[in-house]
Amino acid sequence: MEKAVSENNNLPILKNVLLKTDNNQIRISTTNLDLAISKSILGKIIEEGGITVPFSTLYSIVNNSDSERISLEQDNNTLILKTDNYEAKIQGLNEEEFPIIPKIENSKNYLEIEPAILKNSILKVLSAAQISEIRPEISGILLDFQLTILKLAATDSFRLAEKTLASNQFGANFNRGFKIIIPLKTTQEILRVFKENQSISIFVDSNQILLKTNDLELISRLIDGVYPDYEQIIPKDIETEIQVEREPLINAVKLVSSFSGKNNDIKLKVKDKKILEIYSASQYLGENHYLVPAKVNGPDFKEVAFNWRYLMDGLKALDSEKIIFGLNGENKPAILKSPEDVSYFYILMPIKNT
Repeated sequence: MEKAVSENNNLPILKNVLLKTDNNQIRISTTNLDLAISKSILGKIIEEGGITVPFSTLYSIVNNSDSERISLEQDNNTLILKTDNYEAKIQGLNEEEFPIIPKIENSKNYLEIEPAILKNSILKVLSAAQISEIRPEISGILLDFQLTILKLAATDSFRLAEKTLASNQFGANFNRGFKIIIPLKTTQEILRVFKENQSISIFVDSNQILLKTNDLELISRLIDGVYPDYEQIIPKDIETEIQVEREPLINAVKLVSSFSGKNNDIKLKVKDKKILEIYSASQYLGENHYLVPAKVNGPDFKEVAFNWRYLMDGLKALDSEKIIFGLNGENKPAILKSPEDVSYFYILMPIKNT
């Protein structure tokens, strides 16, 4: 929950966590005004109450305590923590000073999905996203609900990743589709805080998203704007299709990247329709190349250069033993995908020759 704590010096209360009793449970909430996380834990409630205290102090005490149980007492604006052999008094603030945790306007229509499926889908596309002050609409992940399918997509203008979920991988009672842009920081929190044992219900309204389980709620602002129409850059045809073992290609990229230049560039070319050569050169270091067996369909090409880090992100996101590398010349988008899984692809732009 610490990621929802803000270091805002103008609002020091945002460094605090709110503790509040709620029907035989203790509700713990943090917020940075863009994102709020609330967790409910079981406890024996003797008297109702609420207080807000510095998160870092409370976290340090709880994280380092070896006691299975901790007693919490409130004395005005002081929180007293006790175990069998420990006692601490934390100066807090009245709960009324804590920002109101926003509520979602729509509480009827929702998506329901297993955490493993959602988190795996986010991880598939996350590396292609990047925070941009110039284009805030790409500073997040697109969630595109189309009634019978659910798509997640991300781009930083140099690469694009898309994951499609079929209707048997989620449930929904929406009667129309929608598109929303979830901030990157929010998606990273989704990966971190949700466990695998409870399904997640997702609610959306005009500017917020709520993800909740039985004991955990995460509510976040959405990014305002229209996501780029990326369909137009997805290659409709592939000139040269290279099928190659994924692990050898990853090893090749790792080794050859040691000699890449300031643009992190490595070059690929085909030899005799059976070998994919990956190489890089530096006027200061020298040069190196790696040969990987491959099956090549389509015309030969001179060479294509890629940012090796971007290429590696795409290779890591694929799960299959073999991958298909689709090339359309040295200046058009290339595509990485699995021959067994049509639900995911990763597109990256070559580095233009200068």
